[in-house]
Amino acid sequence: MSDLLMLNAVETHIGQYHILQGISLEVKQGEVTVLLGRNGAGKTTTLRTIMGFSPATKGSVMFKGEAIHTLPTYTIAKRGIGYVPEDQGIFAGLTVEENMKVAIQKDNEETAKRMDWILELFPDLKKFWKKPGGLLSGGQKQMLAIARAYINENELLLIDEPSKGLAPIVVEKVMESIMQMKEQTTIVLVEQNFMMASTIGDRFYIIDDGRTVSHGSMQELKQDEEKKRKYLGIA
Repeated sequence: MSDLLMLNAVETHIGQYHILQGISLEVKQGEVTVLLGRNGAGKTTTLRTIMGFSPATKGSVMFKGEAIHTLPTYTIAKRGIGYVPEDQGIFAGLTVEENMKVAIQKDNEETAKRMDWILELFPDLKKFWKKPGGLLSGGQKQMLAIARAYINENELLLIDEPSKGLAPIVVEKVMESIMQMKEQTTIVLVEQNFMMASTIGDRFYIIDDGRTVSHGSMQELKQDEEKKRKYLGIA
């Protein structure tokens, strides 16, 4: 299985703060790679660095064998990377329909098919199609954010904390949707909910103080009580 995305010794500064201090990881095509670690470890900054929002000050980010760390965010997005930020990033004043239309890069038959699939996957979006995004519940906003990233033919999806603040029943729905998307695209997932992460993920990277400190198969991590306790605070 080939590497779709590679980060090599990436460092990122935000203002005077040295947030990422050596992130290296490989994301294999067709898999879900989960970034784990305590709050403030650098997981969100890693995703933002891949997208060019917080550009790398050292190291390299390679996507499909080409360096993207010097490119602006809109160019990175056009290369085929979708991003679901932690705060969802939807437009509260636009309807669900308008939020989806704004996100579409190519208005063609393939996109129309994807739209049908998305509305089948998230029937709530169809139900609230003409309603402003700001009126949706937390779970519905998360579904809309994921749908916006998935509507284009992206080869890679970066999803940041999709279960954050959601009721358990909604977390199950979001988890189910990501499991279905996993069959179509490669995913990098930041997730604090270990049950969700370990169910969806194929591989993991643990980030601690801005560095990657451990990686392997999710199956290995499930059985490694010491690692989970040391880096994730799971007793």
